[in-house]
Amino acid sequence: MTHDFENFREQREKGNAAVLATDSLTTKRIFSMDKQAYADGALDKGTKELLGLVASMALRCNDCIDYHLQQAVDRGYTKQQIDEAMSIALLVGGSIVIPHMRHAANSLEFLFAEAEK
Repeated sequence: MTHDFENFREQREKGNAAVLATDSLTTKRIFSMDKQAYADGALDKGTKELLGLVASMALRCNDCIDYHLQQAVDRGYTKQQIDEAMSIALLVGGSIVIPHMRHAANSLEFLFAEAEK
């Protein structure tokens, strides 16, 4: 299975720009609230990204999984730390999360290989 992370990044950026071009104040506020929620606070941004990863896996959103994996790797989390967070997602979400763990494993392989370059 090939994993095209560059395409994901490009499509996410393009899609976000299209969504934010809306005149909907509600949409813009939700995007702003999301950004604010993941900022450093009582919990640091990295911890929040791992929480987002777990929620994204339990909710079975591969785009969200990729985004939070990228953030976690960028913040210096190790594969072991990320794997441990993903095991919590499997516990919470049950066996239906397994296909999304496979997706995440492919994404992590790409991200860590990219980081080594």
